[in-house]
Amino acid sequence: MQKVESLTLDAGETCEVWALNVPNDAALLSEWAYKFRNTYCSDGDLDILREGTGLSRAEYLLKLVFPDRSEAPGPAVRSGDFAEFLVSDFVEFMLGYWVPRGKYAEKGCRDESVKGVDIVGFKCPNANQPKLTDEMMTFEVKAQLRGGKYKKRLQVAVNDSGKDYLRAGETLAAMKRRMHLAGQQAYMLIVQRFQNAVDRPYRLVSGAAAVLSDDAFDSECIKATSTVAHNNAANLKLITITGKDLMALAHSLYKRAADEA
Repeated sequence: MQKVESLTLDAGETCEVWALNVPNDAALLSEWAYKFRNTYCSDGDLDILREGTGLSRAEYLLKLVFPDRSEAPGPAVRSGDFAEFLVSDFVEFMLGYWVPRGKYAEKGCRDESVKGVDIVGFKCPNANQPKLTDEMMTFEVKAQLRGGKYKKRLQVAVNDSGKDYLRAGETLAAMKRRMHLAGQQAYMLIVQRFQNAVDRPYRLVSGAAAVLSDDAFDSECIKATSTVAHNNAANLKLITITGKDLMALAHSLYKRAADEA
């Protein structure tokens, strides 16, 4: 991923534009597909979970785990999940936050998006010694992976980001429960550190992202995005990620992830 420009919005805010350049390297694509697959279901659990279904590994993933390729609402859920994975990587590897991703393995229905805050990241050197400089970042992500007229996806992400303070509590509670059940005590304590901002204050950073196919990217419309109604506008990060044929890329990654399981 490479930063290509920064757009100045009409009110003066900045939106970074990043280009996704997919390497023509089978080994790297396989590594990406491996991480993709294990976000939904760890390879170590796959055989146990498919036992009794009569399905191969690939069939189990494609029919019972991954969002459907063609039958609605599967494609839209694929698009949204793929966009969240990209932005999660951005928040983790570009911005330096720890980003838990356990929610995707707990879907009750593969063709539904997980409710709550899209992405939560943490910076906390020591959960047992909370500091005012500890940070939690909440990110909302909207996608338009096919071409066509730009559908104001960044504006929708900004609007949803402004609601994150209302749903962050439930998202953290669900995250903590998953970690407790998995025996991830150290991770659970990090989440717990951010559950009471009154007694243990920290810095809240908000984010809004649009993941767009090159054909849908419209810099002038993106510049018209308004953050005036956002409750944390002073600490709001805006990004747009663009790439060629992103829906085709998403489909190819799901297929590779299944085929190489």
